[in-house]
Amino acid sequence: MRKLSLAGIWNLRESGAPEKVPIELPGDIVSALLAAGLISDPYAGEDESAVQWVGRKDWFLEKEFSVDEEFLSAGRVFLDLEIVDTMADISLNGTSLGSSSDMFTRFRREVAEYLVPGLNRLSVLIHSPELAAQALAEALPYPIPASTYPISSPHRNLVRKAQCMGGWDWGPCLMTGGIYDWLELTAVDGPRIDYLKAEAKPVGEMDVKLGAERGPDFELKVSIEVHCMKAGPALVGIRFEEKEILRQVKLGVGSNLVSETFKVEKPRLWWPNGCGQRKLYRLEVSLGPVESPSAIGPHVVQTAIGFRSLLVRTKEDAIGREMVLMVNGHKIFAKGANWIPADALPSRWTQSRLRSLLTSAAEAGMNCLRVWGGGRYESDYFYAICDELGIMIWQDCMFSCALYPSSLDFLAKVEEEVRHQVKRLASHPSLALWCGNNEALGAITWYEESRKSPARYIVDYDRLTAGVLGRVIHELDPGRLFWPSSPSAGPDDFSDNWHSDERGDMHFWQVWHEGRPFSDYLSVQPRFCSEFGFQSFPSLRTIKNFAPASGLNVTSPAMEGHQRHPKGNSLIMDTMLRYFRMPKDFPSTLYLSQVQQALAIKTAVEYWRTNRPRCSGALYWQLNDVWPVTSWSSLEYDGSWKLLQYEAKRFYDSRLLAFCAVKEGLELRAANDADLPWKGEYRIGFRDFDGRLVSSLSGPAVVDAESSALFCSIPKAEFPGSARGLFVEAEFLSIGDYNNRRALAFLAEPKRCELANPAIDAKIGVATDGSLWLTIEAVQAPAFYVAPELPALEGRFEDSGFHLLKGEKRRLRFIPREEAAFEAGGAGLQVLSKDMVVRHLRSSYE
Repeated sequence: MRKLSLAGIWNLRESGAPEKVPIELPGDIVSALLAAGLISDPYAGEDESAVQWVGRKDWFLEKEFSVDEEFLSAGRVFLDLEIVDTMADISLNGTSLGSSSDMFTRFRREVAEYLVPGLNRLSVLIHSPELAAQALAEALPYPIPASTYPISSPHRNLVRKAQCMGGWDWGPCLMTGGIYDWLELTAVDGPRIDYLKAEAKPVGEMDVKLGAERGPDFELKVSIEVHCMKAGPALVGIRFEEKEILRQVKLGVGSNLVSETFKVEKPRLWWPNGCGQRKLYRLEVSLGPVESPSAIGPHVVQTAIGFRSLLVRTKEDAIGREMVLMVNGHKIFAKGANWIPADALPSRWTQSRLRSLLTSAAEAGMNCLRVWGGGRYESDYFYAICDELGIMIWQDCMFSCALYPSSLDFLAKVEEEVRHQVKRLASHPSLALWCGNNEALGAITWYEESRKSPARYIVDYDRLTAGVLGRVIHELDPGRLFWPSSPSAGPDDFSDNWHSDERGDMHFWQVWHEGRPFSDYLSVQPRFCSEFGFQSFPSLRTIKNFAPASGLNVTSPAMEGHQRHPKGNSLIMDTMLRYFRMPKDFPSTLYLSQVQQALAIKTAVEYWRTNRPRCSGALYWQLNDVWPVTSWSSLEYDGSWKLLQYEAKRFYDSRLLAFCAVKEGLELRAANDADLPWKGEYRIGFRDFDGRLVSSLSGPAVVDAESSALFCSIPKAEFPGSARGLFVEAEFLSIGDYNNRRALAFLAEPKRCELANPAIDAKIGVATDGSLWLTIEAVQAPAFYVAPELPALEGRFEDSGFHLLKGEKRRLRFIPREEAAFEAGGAGLQVLSKDMVVRHLRSSYE
């Protein structure tokens, strides 16, 4: 096998225009025009609106490349364009290879007969997605509406393109086009491997301890989908660890399925993040003629295998319908967030960016991400990293917040799409379930057209969801759950799961959209909450990248242009003034917005985790951003950690201690995801804001393995003083575990409390290995939501948003974005110390 990469510099030109500019592929048109200086940066200020014309034009992508005689001596050569975005005509040396009209379906064509020795020319004409959508809309027999946003491309639901490219309530409208992920020519002797599926099933029951290194024997079934142009014998090679299987098979013309099953004795197991190790085994499959006619050799494909059992149990129970992830026989609480594309510009979907974002998720204790249905089926690299990190994937199909056609042409296109994606992804051990869409069921109630004629749109929905998506996924991947929609009460159940917490998965948005208090998170006990969130402003560093100095104000044009929810800034500020005092300046406003976002999501997750086993998962909205923006994310556009990301590392800890403010008073609760009981003693202290202990209580504490517990309830009448004058802190002193857990809560809104000046003492130092450390202490009084920053350096401290009791000292390492060593005693260290900022709740208003 030989591959010829077509990645690199191509020519880009507008259709009908002679001028060319370079475009780097994989990449996109908007990025190329930006690099050439032909458009302004759509992320800057309000310049997004100035580039909308790009999506209304047709564009040619052209490349010349050379092939040698040996390459052409192969039995066959095929062209692979993994993602063509979206409506495109492809030609080679002037001969049409066909068209593409679905971003989610691979473009693969046999091209040997069109290639010539030496120079060849590949041309891709990208048609305007906006004009194509308009033409499709005009041909509809009745309207099929979709949600729109401040800047939107109309009828985006009619084009099989990442839906968020048409604008969203957290992202820009950039209807770009291009070729993404990978593009190459492959030469092979003989048959071609189209898909490889490796399916590992335990022999008998999975009866192992949580985190066990090895499991029972597994049966490994290797299925190879082969395309053959000429009937005859072929040689299949399967290599797994020390095992090698060589087998001669007879193939017919067209598509063939070759399979081999063998036993693997007690392999090392794959576990989700935080539960155990994640051993991955390498499988290699080759396919070629019995005697190779050239030096090119057979087609070779590799994949990684993780041995585990993973199912999503959705049985009826006394409450309604559970929804729980079962891994290797154990109930795993799903802890994580929702994933959207890594950037609004596909040229920036780099492997380094994906690894950075996913590593941050894993470091925060996440074991599950939902790949949301308004983006894309992610790259092979994305799923490989999730396999490596132990991040289970809830995989939406790419339909979101809209109604969709059910014409034969549209359904046929979707069937081809979902067949490709299921075959491509089914071998990944991280893949937990398939879901039909995001909120497309609920969307039937959103639009005037569908409210007037619901039956018509319900039929459309069912034809697409059950008739195509469910049918194909059940056929190709029967061992995984197909969940019809998110939220959903389950198959054939069209209940409203925005407001019901008894069945399936729930989206709970009342706190954000309706401006309700954070305590309303305690009004529901979802079986699995797959969406809930609260916005915050990004950091000052991020804002300065898109706003001028005159725009550092919440209501400036640049800030409002980077807030896509129509009431977003008002909801942030109204909530802020409900809980906190008026911030003294713009940086303090940004800081407080992140404090309240962290507090909101913490309130929800801690309550739901400590309601295990009724609740089995919490995935907040959202992990990442596609551009610099005010949004629900816990990671900023550049990957920096907001205070929510730090808080997630605490509330997703395998052992959690938490206060829950119920109507009657205060409850101390705990959750234990570990395989052993958590035993020890809890100690509770009521303190005034000078740090003095006013009252205390303690008691024995036990949390069973993989369970939760309520330790004690303290009625408001038993608070030892005014709620405004006290806060409460608790510690779990573990037997045999030196990492004791802590919890802290205010008894009234912080704005009503008279916080004392903590007199923070913070010093920067350098260790012998050149790493940078901060020693920080609250000298005079407790300090709350302490957030240290080094504005002059790219990076972050290992913790932020934490509390310090009076006299408490912490030592924190600085994690630079790029590896760096610092020198002790240098002038640079003095500058860093001078520029360092340490924010805390009291400092936000005084």
